[in-house]
Amino acid sequence: MSGTHVRLELLEHSHAAGLVTAAAGDASLYRWSPVPQGRQQAEKYIDTALAWQAAGTAVPFAIVRLADARVIGSTRFWNIERWAWPEGHPFHGRTTPDACEIGYTWYAPSAIRTAANTECKFLMLCYAFESWKVLRVCFHTDVRNERSRAALARIGVKPEGILRAHRIAADFIPRDSARFSITASEWPSVKQHLLELLAC
Repeated sequence: MSGTHVRLELLEHSHAAGLVTAAAGDASLYRWSPVPQGRQQAEKYIDTALAWQAAGTAVPFAIVRLADARVIGSTRFWNIERWAWPEGHPFHGRTTPDACEIGYTWYAPSAIRTAANTECKFLMLCYAFESWKVLRVCFHTDVRNERSRAALARIGVKPEGILRAHRIAADFIPRDSARFSITASEWPSVKQHLLELLAC
């Protein structure tokens, strides 16, 4: 998937060095996100992502900036859901996911507060709603991560509330997660909003 600012490439071990470079710098930027530090962690990060892909529960990407072909972060579809539609239902036997989450998203310091995140979300949401034809895309972030919560609110997703002790946090405590989502019926208006943001 490619836009004006970024290209999303299926994550491979060839991206390891780029991930290491992208994650270097101010570690405080990644207090709330699992971001690989160093080559060994990057290789393990990719191994895990590819194992989830093989299991059919995730599709991981390297985010590449088009201006200089540098890896500036990573993201993925995950928690991919396939619902048990009964025989006779119009969706019975469909081969694409019914719902998914977008997460494990992080950027190099140089890409933060640029158009990269907006375009990345735009490309992924277009694919989820228009190719997969999912019924819902959701997002979760640590409630302490104000920057991530503000970014999600900016792109027009709907807040659903707080899930208490929802997942293990990046600092290895049970974290409360702020949950956001977009449904298929809401996608056209969110898409228009994203296009307007990208045009600015």
